[in-house]
Amino acid sequence: MKILSFDTSSQALSVALLEDDKLMAETSLNIKKNHSISLMPTIDFLMAQLTWKPVDLERIVVAQGPGSYTGLRVAVATAKTLAYALQIDLVGISSLLALTDTDAQGVVVPIMDARRNHVYVGFYENGRALEPDRHAAFEEVLEKAAGFDHVTFVGEVAAFEEQIKESCPQATIQATLQSAELIGRLGQSLEPVNVHAFEPSYLKRVEAEENWLKAQGQTAVDDQDYIKRV
Repeated sequence: MKILSFDTSSQALSVALLEDDKLMAETSLNIKKNHSISLMPTIDFLMAQLTWKPVDLERIVVAQGPGSYTGLRVAVATAKTLAYALQIDLVGISSLLALTDTDAQGVVVPIMDARRNHVYVGFYENGRALEPDRHAAFEEVLEKAAGFDHVTFVGEVAAFEEQIKESCPQATIQATLQSAELIGRLGQSLEPVNVHAFEPSYLKRVEAEENWLKAQGQTAVDDQDYIKRV
C-alpha cells in the first residue's frame, strides 16, 4: 500500500511517503512558514523523487488535531481534496499521538502549547490512549502526571520545563516534533473515514466564539444553536 501522510498542526510541517512498512521519503521543516503555501510543493517534491504519480497513492493519513486552527484547516482540506479526487482512503490521526515517537517507558504525555498556561494534552501508554485528548490547564496536567511512577513529557515542552521539574521531579522531558512517518504507520491498519464528514479535531472553540459566548453571558451552547444565532 502506498501512503501519503502529513501534519501541519503546529509550526512544524512534516510529510512522508510509505510503501507498506517501508519509509520511502520524509521531509520535516521546523520553521515558521505558511503551510498553505509549503504543503503541496513539499508533497510534489517527494512524489517526484520517487517517480510516484498521484494515481499510485492508495491512502491519505493526516494529523487531524488538536493544534493550530489555520494549520489544521490546511491539512484537513488538503487531505479531503486529495482523497476525494483520487477516490482513495482517508484516515485521521491525533496530532498528540504523532508526538509520541519515543522509546520512553511508562506513561507518555504529549503536550502542545495552547497559550495562557493551557495545553492540548494526551496520556498514552504503549501507544494507547489512557483517556481522550483534551484542552486543559497545565496545573491539572501536572497533578495527574504526578500520580505516575514513570512519566515522560514530549512535544512542545520548552515553555513548561520549570513547572514539570518542580511538580514532577520523577518525569523525563523530551522535546519532539510530529512525525509524518509515525502518522503513516499508525494509519495503515485503521478503518477509513467518510471523506465528506471528516473535520479537524480542535478540542477548543476559537477565541472569537469564546468571546461571543461571554458577551451572551454563556459558557457553552449547542453547536447547531450557535450557528443559527450567529
